[in-house]
Amino acid sequence: MDDADRQLLRRCRVRLVSELQVAPLWDVLLSRELFTPGMIEDIQAGSGSRPDQARQLVIDLETRGRQALPLFISCLEDTGQTSLASLLRTSSQAAKQDPKAVRPLDPIPVVLGPVDLKREELRMAKQYPSKPIPGKLTSEVLGPEDIGSGGVSDVRAQRELRRNADVAYVLNADPCGYCLIINNMNFSSGLSTRSGSNVDCEKLTHRFRLLHFSVEVKCNLTSKQMVQALMELARRDHGALDCCVVVILSHGCEASHRQFPGAIYGTDGCPVPVEKIVNTFNGTSCPSLGGKPKLFFIQACGGEQKDPGFEVASTSSKDRAPGSNPEPDAAPFQDNPGNCDQPDAISSLPTPSDIFVSYSTFPGFVSWRDPNSGSWYIETLDRVFEQWAHSDDLQSLLLRVAHAVSEKGIYKQIPGCFNFLRKKLFFKT
Repeated sequence: MDDADRQLLRRCRVRLVSELQVAPLWDVLLSRELFTPGMIEDIQAGSGSRPDQARQLVIDLETRGRQALPLFISCLEDTGQTSLASLLRTSSQAAKQDPKAVRPLDPIPVVLGPVDLKREELRMAKQYPSKPIPGKLTSEVLGPEDIGSGGVSDVRAQRELRRNADVAYVLNADPCGYCLIINNMNFSSGLSTRSGSNVDCEKLTHRFRLLHFSVEVKCNLTSKQMVQALMELARRDHGALDCCVVVILSHGCEASHRQFPGAIYGTDGCPVPVEKIVNTFNGTSCPSLGGKPKLFFIQACGGEQKDPGFEVASTSSKDRAPGSNPEPDAAPFQDNPGNCDQPDAISSLPTPSDIFVSYSTFPGFVSWRDPNSGSWYIETLDRVFEQWAHSDDLQSLLLRVAHAVSEKGIYKQIPGCFNFLRKKLFFKT
């Protein structure tokens, strides 16, 4: 499509979006080979309402070649939409005779969002677009450049990215995979009770079920029971599934490591190294998950250091609830944890591809938990997933989490991750 036709469509977009009837157009567009069946399916699937479909159709029309505009005008005539056909034909002829003769149409009020206006209210909205109607969404005047820029086209681009198996993991299975949550709250070894952890567990159980995972929860496991639960999950056949998630909520500590820092305490006070947890699911131990994303979310301290932060121009205290007294999930560093759950120091582990390990805090530092509302990390993770999992990939989601958590509290905390994924990961929502 040449630039003159493209500019014409953009000038007329408001009128087209307002009046274009898309339903009778699909067959005609196909018969004239102006659009492919796949393109029409994308418009219908990604744009639910008639105006949204009309907007996306007009946007995509710009990509359909030099004859796209006259062919589209013919399609309008064939479906009885003669006023729009006449508008485009007359404007096109005028533009060819005098390019400066065509001016943008006057913008019209477009009511945003789902509303239920009575006839009199609708008349008032059109007559006085800037005057709000009590209890209703107000009209906003949009020009041709506002309508169709971003929005639907961004959604379509995101959908195409999800489908591209070269750059994004494909999560088509339902359920997508197993999600194991280990929630250690009560300890027999002198470690404190993790009040509020049940809140975290309930939030993530609900969240990952909404993300199409089969969720299993195991509570108050000793170190040996934790290893047994992880090995049992790794031995399952994941062939028909696309992903696996492990969430661990417990006390933690620093530990000697070769790959992944930190260790997680069982209720008996024996730590399980994070690298042992992760490598239970490597290509050798769990071949049915080969090439598939394996995600680990760890809410536990990485050590005993408390981070007072450093002064910046603006500090937010809004996340510190009045009367709240956050607790650390810390326990002393153990260089040699004895005979319980030693990391395998003999075998050489394969490259940890398709693995993503998200830590609630930086190695060596405490991770904060509120007895009433749960841990900062899990509370924020759940909120970010609720708001953004439909559009953002995993790494973008975790950046949002890190930013939000970093602004909390007097003592500071910053989540981090070890990312060995080969592609972007978008959850199934």
